[in-house]
Amino acid sequence: MAENPQPSTAAVPTGWRRVDPRRGLRRVQGSSIAILQIVVATTGAYAFAHYGLGHPAPLLAATVCVSSLGLVRDARPRRVLETVLGMLVGVLVAELLLLLAGSGWWQIAVALGITLVVARFLSAQASFAIAAAIQALIVMVIPANAPFLRLVDGIIGGIAALLVTALIPRTLQREEVRTGTAVYRAMDSTMTTLAQALRRGDRMRAERGLEKARALQAQVDAWSTSLDSGIAIARISPFLRRQRSELQRHERIRSHTDLATRNLRVIARRVVYLCDDATARPVAADTLTDLARGAQLVAQSLTDISLEPVAREAVRAVAGRLDPALLLPGASLGEQNLIAALRPLAVDLLAATGMTSAEARACVPRI
Repeated sequence: MAENPQPSTAAVPTGWRRVDPRRGLRRVQGSSIAILQIVVATTGAYAFAHYGLGHPAPLLAATVCVSSLGLVRDARPRRVLETVLGMLVGVLVAELLLLLAGSGWWQIAVALGITLVVARFLSAQASFAIAAAIQALIVMVIPANAPFLRLVDGIIGGIAALLVTALIPRTLQREEVRTGTAVYRAMDSTMTTLAQALRRGDRMRAERGLEKARALQAQVDAWSTSLDSGIAIARISPFLRRQRSELQRHERIRSHTDLATRNLRVIARRVVYLCDDATARPVAADTLTDLARGAQLVAQSLTDISLEPVAREAVRAVAGRLDPALLLPGASLGEQNLIAALRPLAVDLLAATGMTSAEARACVPRI
């Protein structure tokens, strides 16, 4: 008699997922300045238009503030201004159509069509056209007591949004430093994983290091966005005047770090290839570890400029040894190519410490 077949399904335990309020609190904390900006700008624009100019319902003064500022981290004055202009285009088109053709269902269609065509012609940003269309729709649907009254409200809202961008800076230096430090923390994890793979001849670990290296670009891009926003706001904010030179220094570090992460991906691919034979390579592992220590000092120099010379000397000491023939005499071509791939990484780290590209290249022995 045949045995009973095993069931093809199994019981899966179910239950309520535990709600973790910490994620929500972190989101609120990260958007706290943006929320303050929106509240101050919207309230101020509405109060000025309503009580100062006597506008009965300055809706657009409020909506322009909310839409142009938003909750995203990137609140550069140029981006805010572009969004404001997009909304004002929609308001202007709708106001002109109201004067010429009145309101109705077909007028709404015409207003939306013209607004989207004009907005797409003026800007490549899809959000620009959508913002313009929404404001045009509001003007066409909600009646007003006087022509072009809502255009004035929109201008007031735009001015208020730009003012709070300068007076209540959203991108603070500590946030940018936190983003940059996260990049170097991820770089250190990547380099540590690759060094362990070389020390053990572990291909799976090398592939994990390659995955980490490929994931670095998104973090570098986030740092770039944060820095660009901070530099743009510092140009117009009286409260960030002292941070301008420091932000420029961080931008120099970021640009060379971007190049370093790209070179690290090349190194990771070479490590994966080398580890295919499961042979330990302690010299290459130690060299990469020494470069990782130098990168850690570069990361610390983000908050302490006095560490830049220390980081420079640490990386320079490793760079001076990066002669494949001397470091690994008699080694295979693949191993020597790996050492050769470390040279651009060392040059980028040296440039991040303040050296010129020519000075950094001179620290690496000629081959």
